[in-house]
Amino acid sequence: MKYALMGGLATSLMLGTAVGAFAQSAEITIESWRNDDLTIWQDTILPAFMAANPDIKVTFAPTAPTQYNAALNAKLEGGTAGDLITCRPFDASLDLYNKGQLADLTGLAALDNFSDVAKSAWSTDDGSATFCVPMAAVIHGFIYNKDAFAELGLQEPETQDEFMAVLEAIKQDGTYIPMAMGTLDQWESQAMGYQNIGPMYWGGEKGRQAIIDGTAKLTDPEWVKPFEIMAQWGQYLGDGFEAQAYPDSQTLFTLGRAAIYPAGSWEITGFNNDADFELGAFRPPLPNAGDACIINDHTDIAMGLNPDSPNADAAKVFLDWMGTEEFAQLYSNALPGFFSLSNNAITLDDPLANEFISWRADCQSTIRSAAQILTRGGTPNLWSAMWTASANVINGIQTPQEAAAGLQAGLESWYAPQQN
Repeated sequence: MKYALMGGLATSLMLGTAVGAFAQSAEITIESWRNDDLTIWQDTILPAFMAANPDIKVTFAPTAPTQYNAALNAKLEGGTAGDLITCRPFDASLDLYNKGQLADLTGLAALDNFSDVAKSAWSTDDGSATFCVPMAAVIHGFIYNKDAFAELGLQEPETQDEFMAVLEAIKQDGTYIPMAMGTLDQWESQAMGYQNIGPMYWGGEKGRQAIIDGTAKLTDPEWVKPFEIMAQWGQYLGDGFEAQAYPDSQTLFTLGRAAIYPAGSWEITGFNNDADFELGAFRPPLPNAGDACIINDHTDIAMGLNPDSPNADAAKVFLDWMGTEEFAQLYSNALPGFFSLSNNAITLDDPLANEFISWRADCQSTIRSAAQILTRGGTPNLWSAMWTASANVINGIQTPQEAAAGLQAGLESWYAPQQN
């Protein structure tokens, strides 16, 4: 099947156009932290580009993820960085741009094939400049054991009431733990809990921007409601979930001991490899039947241009190719669960990845609520505070209202738009 990504706008740049735009030999190098992707780039992605652009040789030269930021900064400052820079989302890349270490790509044809939401992670706060071409996002939802659902006669829930009924039915049967999620590491309580179900309550981008603008507060009902739902989760997570780490939850699910896993699409490859049962996925439950669907479709990775590159013209040919359907399809199939952010219609080979990406056709997309601006330089850090608050609510240590009040007080202590 084909799905229109982020609205279905057909690509305006075909590969042949990029070929015609460059007619001299050049060698370009890509800097990246995704060293686990080396063979994918070498064997699949780069050969496709170079076959159509024989005068441009591209080398993918990754650095270990934990060393990437420091190594890249040293190379950029020393004038030895590659021509293309793989960009992390939001502030890390914005800092490079502000220091003149990423070129302004505004006007690049490839960018016409991406929505404003897709570009937001690599644009200035006012949106006047974009400095990286978006590559991929990850989508939040719930992965489930189809065999377990069939055995218990359960259907995918569509609304919050149906979701709670499914959890209760699994609990009453007793064969499976209803959901595999622990709170020991805290981050998944926030990422796969609060950020998973929350956007439909706070209104996705509208709600996120309202917090940034200071016109809404984290203590408003739409921000408290997801906590109220999560406060009910503890009874469905199995004994000892408070001491259960992220890898424990993954193992619990892939061994078939739990029926549902609050997830991100990044789990697809690992779950495909480790589970011996059929996997399914369903969207975050609607608050009520007929409500608008909003998914967390979080921007994750992009590509920018080193402004000091001696091969900038050739590098721009590659960046323009990244806006094409061919690149979107190659990348998304090579890395199931990391979905192209472009508007191109693509075909995915993995059925579970196809299920996740199909939600874009029916749902509005948003990003994680505290990913942009709201964690920039302030103490306490809102992102980290959301980890703790989400885990505390599930553990029953804080009420939803107490958790929200703590987050709001922390944000108000340093963020000027909220000090009114």
